[in-house]
Formats: sequence, structure tokens, C-alpha cells
Amino acid sequence: MATTTEIHPRALLRASGGPRYAVALAVDALGTGLLRPFLLLYGVMVLRLSASGTGIAMTAGVVAGLVCMPAVGRWIDRGARSTVVAASMLVRVLGVALLLAAPAGHAWLFAAAALFLGIGNQAWPAAHAALVATVAHGRERDAALAGGRALRNAGLGAGALLATACLAGGATALQALAAVTGLAYLAAAALAWSVRLRTRPAVPAKGGVGGPAPRMRALLAANVVYVFCLNVPEIAVPLVLVTQLHASPLWSAGVFVANTVLVVTLQVPVTVLMSRFSRRTVLALAGVVLAASYLGFLAATSPGHRWSAPAVAAVSLVCAIGEIIYAGSATALVTALAPAPVLGRALARFQLSTGFGLAVSPAVITALASCGPLALWGGLAASTLLSASAVATEKDQGPRPAGRRRPARADS
Repeated sequence: MATTTEIHPRALLRASGGPRYAVALAVDALGTGLLRPFLLLYGVMVLRLSASGTGIAMTAGVVAGLVCMPAVGRWIDRGARSTVVAASMLVRVLGVALLLAAPAGHAWLFAAAALFLGIGNQAWPAAHAALVATVAHGRERDAALAGGRALRNAGLGAGALLATACLAGGATALQALAAVTGLAYLAAAALAWSVRLRTRPAVPAKGGVGGPAPRMRALLAANVVYVFCLNVPEIAVPLVLVTQLHASPLWSAGVFVANTVLVVTLQVPVTVLMSRFSRRTVLALAGVVLAASYLGFLAATSPGHRWSAPAVAAVSLVCAIGEIIYAGSATALVTALAPAPVLGRALARFQLSTGFGLAVSPAVITALASCGPLALWGGLAASTLLSASAVATEKDQGPRPAGRRRPARADS
């Protein structure tokens, strides 16, 4: 059993890439929060496209981003760090520029913009994790990853609130938000690139650019199910509250805000607190907490429950804790398991599983919800418990490159 780690704020900032990189993360997150939640509205209100056509273009952008992940992983493994982060931001600048240049009715320009935005959004998490894994190690790295997630959620929330306040301006306001987003991405890219962090490729003497790969099949498969928790406060809870319980939409908004606040304030403290246990144990625990919250939702939405809406809101806090535990341990476990020569490819595979889970979860959640609360919450609970069991029982196998010590089981 590992000991609890105490992280000083300055050490956390240094482990996260330094002050300039932290500012880059904040600016990038703020810009993303300004536009990403309202990209569909931009296509409909500004470009006069159909809602279905806009949705298809956005989905294609996400899929294209996932297809590019293997190339991103190989680029990282060649030693690039801050350059890949900056590139993930610059490619989104190009996407925003295409949005602003697109005349009304030109669906192909919107599709191209969604393509570049999707590539940047999918490439960023792996690039960021690789950069942090280069400047920090052990539990300090875990806390730095958690701090980056908290900072990003704060920026996303602030950007979304600011954009919401500006929506009364209609199409003109959306165009202005897009322009500000492009400038934010450009500034963030410049700051990230200025960090100038690169590492020498850790390629084995024999075997070319390949190298040993960690066996993470159970972890990657389980992650597809785990990431459903990220869409519970955005999709499942509003769907149940509004369409089944006929509650005010304010309850849904309250759940989303509470989730964001909890992630921002508790992500680092909870991650540091959980450092006394192995990362694999913590990730399995996250699955248990999430499954318990799903069963709580099932009880809260049972017929005849007089306080269903408040009960759902209360249970959502438990779900948020499960999400925090999951987010603080999943990427950290991947970076601990992956040998240096294939760190980028391991993170890319992990992002593929995350992106796939996020892509299919809306369809799965809505399909299960149409079959009733038992199908939705019971199905999520059973699949998450199964995933947690797979994570807990998977063995940390796979060859390690010479010169790199295999971490003790208690630290992975």
C-alpha cells in the first residue's frame, strides 16, 4: 500500500508544465467553453443548415478525430510534447476560421470546420497527458493531471456561462463568440509552444519505432463503459427529469452546475487522498461508486416517489464523486503502465476508447431510457460493475524496456 502524497501548490504548478502552460490550458478551456456547447446552434442559426445535417457533420468531426489518434500517438512517441499540444490548438484555430468564412447554406465548409475542431478536441487529452508525464512522475504526476482537469472544467464552465449570457444577441453574438474562440485558441497555442518541451525518443535498440506495448485490453474495454458517467449529468439526468418526471428544467441545470463545481473543487484533493491506494484499486472503486449511484437513480425514479426530483439531484452528487475518482485514476494508470517508447500510442488508444464511449453513450442512454428506468439505471449499474471487476482482475503484464524500473504493484 502506497503512502499518501502531499502536493504543495507550487510543486503542482511546476508538475503541470509551469505557469505559461497553465495559462495556456485556462485560455484554451475558456475558448472551448465559449463555442463547443453551441456549435450546433451556430450551424442552425448562423449558417441556416438543418439540425440533422449539422449533427451529422459534428459526428463526422468526432469520428475523424478518433481516426487521427494513432498518428498523434506515434508523433508523441517520436519525442514531441508541447508541439503536439500546440498543434491540437492550432488545428482548432483553422476550424474556427472556416466557421467564420462559411457563407449561409454552405454545409461542406461547416463540415470541414467540424472536422478540424474534432481532430483538435480528440488530440488534446493524449498530448496533454504525455506532456505532464514528461515533467512529473509518480503521485505528483497524478495530482498534476487532476489539477489540469479541474482547471479545464473551470474554464469550460466559465466559457459556457459567458456564452449563454451572450446568446440573446442571436446570430451576430454567435459569430462574435466564434471569433473570440479562435483568438483564444491562437493565444493558447502560442503559450503552449513557448514551453518548448521535447524528449528524446525512447526507442529500444532493436525493434525500430515499435517497442513493447502494455496489455490494457480489459482497461480499455472497461473505459468505454466508465465514460458513460461523463454524459449522465448532461444527457441521462435531464432526460429523466424532464421527460419522465416532468420536473422543471432548472433541476437539470442545477445538477450540471453542481457537477462542475464538485469536479473543480474536489478533483485534486480526492486524487491526492486516494494516492494511499493503488491506481488500479481506485479505478475499480470508482466503478463501484458509479454503480451505486446508478442504483440510487433507479430508486429515486421509482413510481410513486414523492420527492423524485430532489432525490435525483442528491444522487447526482454521488455520481459526481464516482466521476472524480474515475478521472483521477484512469489516465494516471495508463501513464504508469505504459513503457516510455509507447507512451504516446498507449495514451492514444486510451483516448480512442474514451472518444468511442462518449460517441455511443447518447444513443445507448436514450435507447435504454425508452425501455424504462430499470433498463437504463440497472443496465448501467450492471455493466459498470462488470467493468470494475475486469479492471481489478487484469494483470499488469507486458515487457518493459531496459533501464526502466517496473513500478511496484501498489503504485499502479
